[in-house]
Amino acid sequence: MTKRTVAITTSLLMTILLIPASAFASSPVEPDPDADVQVDAAGASFPFPLIDLWRVEYGKLYPNVQLNYQSIGSGGGVKNHISETIVFAASDAPLKPKESEAASNTLHIPEAIGAVTIAYNLPGMSESGLKLTGEVIADIFLGKITKFNDPAIQNLNPEVSLPDKDIVVAHRSDGAGTTFVFVSYLAKVSQEWDEKVGVGKSVEWPAGIGGKGNEGVANVVKTTPYSIGYIELAYAFQNDIPYAAVENADGTNFVLPSMQSIAAASAGAAPTLPQAHESWYGISIINAPGDDSYPISTFTYLLVYENLNNVTNDPDTAQALVHMIYWMITDGQKFNESLHYVPIAPEVQKIGIDGLKRVQFNGESAWIESDIPTAVTEQASTPSYAQPTATPQPTATPQPTQSISSEMELLSFYITALIALIAIAVILVIILIIVNMSLVASIKKQIKN
Repeated sequence: MTKRTVAITTSLLMTILLIPASAFASSPVEPDPDADVQVDAAGASFPFPLIDLWRVEYGKLYPNVQLNYQSIGSGGGVKNHISETIVFAASDAPLKPKESEAASNTLHIPEAIGAVTIAYNLPGMSESGLKLTGEVIADIFLGKITKFNDPAIQNLNPEVSLPDKDIVVAHRSDGAGTTFVFVSYLAKVSQEWDEKVGVGKSVEWPAGIGGKGNEGVANVVKTTPYSIGYIELAYAFQNDIPYAAVENADGTNFVLPSMQSIAAASAGAAPTLPQAHESWYGISIINAPGDDSYPISTFTYLLVYENLNNVTNDPDTAQALVHMIYWMITDGQKFNESLHYVPIAPEVQKIGIDGLKRVQFNGESAWIESDIPTAVTEQASTPSYAQPTATPQPTATPQPTQSISSEMELLSFYITALIALIAIAVILVIILIIVNMSLVASIKKQIKN
């Protein structure tokens, strides 16, 4: 063949090799349908509504795999993870250095982005939008501001007449990632809080009454007039509890927690994030800059050992776990918005997938490549939410997004596969024609000579 023919043929062969890579994504094998598996997990209540929905939806696809997740708080989840009594944990707080030493080779896999709200129960004021600065919030939880009509609060809200009532402060009684996120914010905006109370999943509260889990604090606020507490956004919606508009990091706007403002806080974070097997201690989007950024926003994580023999001796459990978490951070993300969690960007998904590919069982990779390719689903790196207004107004409960039906997904997969196969067939025909033409030309040349 001539050099030109070789070049053309090589180019076409490369095209063939690239078509499957662009049309399909890498995925692990599905759980064995003949093996009944229970995956025991525990931890943060912050993402529990989402994890529980994932449990239901994943169970519809793989009914032989049951997820048993206990919402006991990040602190309890981390303790169980370190003691290796659960298969995976969930935490809103990355592992501290000492915890990482005790649970070496732990992967941090981001699963969603959410917000901690400042929820309140003000009789006669059922709408969200009470304006609060970080310093005022800190002083309330320090016990320095004790009345709703304190000038520090009233001056921020001149359009309403606040009552001369004592504030009942509600906080977590258990070790909690939600607490870690909240007090991390307070430490950023209040030097007094940072010096007197500090940061942790559990702290010595200067004032207030405790509730266990986000569920417990939500119940305290909902049933106690003139109370203020901190809960994850999904719990505020589920319990119909109003929440404050918090001053942003730039001091230019009071921002309500919403899909838009949480996404704004996380925008641009992906390039700064470590890999799943690296330390995540100190990683935070709390008090992120931006006019529309809600300041108490955070990633929440799944904690998984690289060596699954630490937590199970069952190969079916190992196989199911890798696939389940892969599903949660890819296909499962379509359920996030219905519960007011922002989906993670594709770049963040890749961090989790690369982490899962490091997982080992019995000395071999627990990520077993699927023989059946998975059609790539295109996702925007930043959700295209409408921008919130400069002055926060009470908003209606966002409606759940409609997921694509499984039939449509299957049809899309077959269409993509068919197109790829047709393209491969066409290219093979072209190659055969070129090779045939080259051979004919070579024979003619030999006859002529």
